Formats: sequence, structure tokens, C-alpha cells
Amino acid sequence: MDLGLEGRSAIVTGGSMGIGTAVALALAREGCDVAINYRRHDTEAKEVVRQIEKMGRRGLAVQADVSSPADAEKRVQTVVREFGRLDIMVCNAGINWDGVIWKMTEEQWDTVINVNLKGYFNYNNAAAVVFNDQKSGKIVNISSINGMRGRFAQSNYTASKGGEIAMSKSLARELGKFNVNVNVVAPGLIWTDMAHNMPPEARNRSQNETAVGRLGTPEECADVVVFLCSDRARHITGEIIKVDGGQYM
Repeated sequence: MDLGLEGRSAIVTGGSMGIGTAVALALAREGCDVAINYRRHDTEAKEVVRQIEKMGRRGLAVQADVSSPADAEKRVQTVVREFGRLDIMVCNAGINWDGVIWKMTEEQWDTVINVNLKGYFNYNNAAAVVFNDQKSGKIVNISSINGMRGRFAQSNYTASKGGEIAMSKSLARELGKFNVNVNVVAPGLIWTDMAHNMPPEARNRSQNETAVGRLGTPEECADVVVFLCSDRARHITGEIIKVDGGQYM
């Protein structure tokens, strides 16, 4: 199936690991030039770029703080300059710093909100300037099913992920007249480093919540993201698509 992505250009924040890497490689496989943003994992980011270039596409890895508006604007302009255009923004960079509310510090709250919510605003904002001018673009924000429900000891994380969903719906209304689609992918627990590092009993509890009896893979999330970035999804905007094997039900 031709998704119409050949020759397009994308940014994927948090692209050096997990879901972000899977999204970056899936977009490159469909013909996109892809820039990834990363914070710490320099070796992994360079390896993602190597794999993108091996597919015959242009790759770019940029270290940046997603919570910095200046960094976001600079990175978007760098991609426009290097690739000649920007068509797709996928916001995926995120962190968690869990704790029950009576023990949570201001630093825990602010750090998670600044990366997960403000970081998404920064890159959505910078991309919207480009997309409005060119009258086209796709934004996909990676949230979580925990942004749609409460989760013990995750008030900061669930607030940030719920905020991403609410913001995306507003942006879908604001940007629709500019031919820009804004959607959300909300994974359940996915086999990433975070799942591997969880206590086995907590991981098993999440797996048992699913209808299919297993955790998802980063590639299964990436497939949905790529579809939402394609011409096949041009009449879909403001949606939250769960990739959770029925975990939220």
C-alpha cells in the first residue's frame, strides 16, 4: 500500500530509543528523511541515523532539551534548512518520575511537566509556524492510556499525558483550516526499556490487564503513527488511537 510519504521530511523527538526509534525507522522505510532529537543517548541516536541512511534516506540526530522553546525553534529551522522542508512532527520524548502525591516534590512535578507537556507544546508550536505557512502538515503526539485514566503514584505523569491529549484536540481545531492534521497515539505498556526495568509483578499486572494477553511492541505503535502521517489519514484529526491490546477497556 502506497502511503504517499516518499520524499517527505519528519522530526521525531525522543528518537534514539524505544517507540521513537521504531517510528523514525518506519517513516524512513516509507521514504521520509528523518531527524531525531535526543537528550542523552548519543551512541544510540547515531545508530538510528546510520540505519536511516542505509535505507537511502537522509538522517539527522540533534541533541536538544525539549523543554527549551529556543531549542525547539532552532531544531525545526535546522531541519527545514537541511532537508528543504518539514512535513511531519512526531512528539515522543518523555520521562516519568513516580511518587504518591503526599511524597512528590515540586522538582518531580515540574521536571515531568516540563519535558512531557511543555516539550510537546514547544515542538508543536514551532512546527505549526511552518505548517501554517505551507498549508500542510501532520502532527502526531505520543501520549499514553494513563493520560486517559488515573494511575497510582503517577499524578505528574498522568497530568502531562492528559494535557497532551487536550492540547492536541485544541490544535486539531486551530490548524485544520491550514490542512494540518493533529492526532494522538496512546500506547499501553509497550516492550521498551521502561517495561524491562519494571518489577516483574508490576509488568505482569499490566499484561494481565490486556485483552490479548501480551504487551505491545514499539513497531506496532510505529505502524499506527505512520498511517496517521500518511495521505490515507487525511480526513482523521483530533483523534486518540489507543495501541494497548485492550488494556484500557
